Amino acid sequence: MTADQIILFGTLLSVFVLFLWGRVRYDIVAFGALIFAVLCGVVPIEGAFLGFGHPATVIVALVLVVSTGLVNSGAIFFISKRIFKSGRSLQTHITFSGGVGALLSAFMNNVATLALLMPADIQNSRKSKWQVRSSLMPLSFATILGGMITLIGTPPNIIVSTVREEHLGQPYGMFDFAYVGLIAAAIGLLYLSTIGWRLIPKSQEVDKDVDALEKARYCSELTIPATSPLIGKTLAFLRNEAIRADVSIRGFVRKDGKFYGRNSRSTFEEEDTLLIESTPDSLDEFRLALSLQFSAGKRQQFAEETDGLILCEVVVPEDSRICGRTSQAIGLFWRQRSILLGISRKGRKMSKQVRKIRIKPGDLLLLLVPAEEENNIVKWLGCWPLVDRGLTVTQGDKLFLGSIVFGVAILLAGSGLIYLPIGLAVVVLVYVIAKLVNPSDIYGSVEWSVIILLGSMIPLGTAMTDVGGTALIVDLVMKLAADWPPWAILTVLMTVTMTLSDVLNNTTTALIAAPIGIEVASRLGVSADPFLMAVAIAASCAFLTPIGHKNNTLIMGPGGYDFSDYWKIGLPLEIIIITVSIPAILIFWPL
Repeated sequence: MTADQIILFGTLLSVFVLFLWGRVRYDIVAFGALIFAVLCGVVPIEGAFLGFGHPATVIVALVLVVSTGLVNSGAIFFISKRIFKSGRSLQTHITFSGGVGALLSAFMNNVATLALLMPADIQNSRKSKWQVRSSLMPLSFATILGGMITLIGTPPNIIVSTVREEHLGQPYGMFDFAYVGLIAAAIGLLYLSTIGWRLIPKSQEVDKDVDALEKARYCSELTIPATSPLIGKTLAFLRNEAIRADVSIRGFVRKDGKFYGRNSRSTFEEEDTLLIESTPDSLDEFRLALSLQFSAGKRQQFAEETDGLILCEVVVPEDSRICGRTSQAIGLFWRQRSILLGISRKGRKMSKQVRKIRIKPGDLLLLLVPAEEENNIVKWLGCWPLVDRGLTVTQGDKLFLGSIVFGVAILLAGSGLIYLPIGLAVVVLVYVIAKLVNPSDIYGSVEWSVIILLGSMIPLGTAMTDVGGTALIVDLVMKLAADWPPWAILTVLMTVTMTLSDVLNNTTTALIAAPIGIEVASRLGVSADPFLMAVAIAASCAFLTPIGHKNNTLIMGPGGYDFSDYWKIGLPLEIIIITVSIPAILIFWPL
């Protein structure tokens, strides 16, 4: 191995480890790795930032803006309101919602699709008296499957297409992925609607007819005022009272920041902050019964003086304003006149004041907000509401315009009459002129963490080929599989790529695996297309863990899922995808 190869492999290994660790945002990790590689001379200075102008990066950004325009046109609202109807059986509901989720994800970002459909799915589950967890995971998986169908459905497809263009001179067309992706998605949806949803473990904490989300327990804080009957009482006394109110007491924090939780004889003083765990209903009942306050000072005064306060439950996506920060740090109270009452983080107990806890992706937040400002506050936070309250103001009169402009652009791009990024750019301009997307919302529509990730990893992926790293990996593969037939090597490549995607970002997986697929095909003397298609399908299919795909992370809290719940339904699905895709690839993209 050369010095450049050692540096590059070490850099990528560090990136993978940090991705798995999850304590540092993946976009920061990727950008840091890029700068390190430039400083070491592995990535040339003139190519350091070419990834940010790469067609794959541009297409992903434009698709996100177009998705916002489609939502504002009312097209998505029009569709979702016709599929989410109570009175259907759970299996019928999963079939309809999964099919529509997959169809929408084929033409818009699958994270955005889930964000739009999840509140309606939750509401329908409550009305129909089945557990949210029974339908939410199939919906998430369906939106992931749908992305495999078209070029713009998911970033891995876009990356694989641009890699093909760089190495073979021609990118894939809009619907080239559909030959295999549509078959794999259809069989996957059939599995989810017939067998898959039955493999989701029932919640052990609630009765089968009660929605697990309604029983979600939030870690909250309440302050003891001078008028509270708890002054001078012990922690043991409070715990007895809490049992009757269905509230768990974690302990309390004194003004000096010291935590008391183990000594049951500790007595309360004025302005002590109780750390409790409760449902939203029991939290308010407990507060009123013991004359407690939401928190010290102005927050309590605000709660007493403001009319029309309501509780609002939201889930935190990775790119939200509050993710990685505290409610104090973003100024939730003084900027938005709102209070963070509680945090629900699956499987985690907290011994800090809620307003001082750093929020993580997938957390459920319980907010106290002015009723008339709820939509604006949730939008400002960048979170997803768990109840469909019409957060997006749709423009139904522009439904036809929004749909037809997008449809024409897709048809022209699919037929090769217009370059895809240009077609999407035209759609964005029309949406802005028609006021379907406000100019100020364009930048808010783009998921900048993904753009930074793509812009940073593309030069590193290029460097892998330039320094001979890709060839080195392929040499090892060919030695280990010297006597294997091409279809067997294809199956191994797909399986390894899918496994990596379960624990790493699917974008990174595609960037590394696609060039390897091309090199393997070259060594075997066969077409590169089967190997690229295998990488595209495999990189999109991350169903074993909640960290493999953003959609899996975001349903963990609302669905009350454990880490192990994913592989129980996801492992058979991944096996089915591989079993179905390999023959389909060999038929439509022969070796």
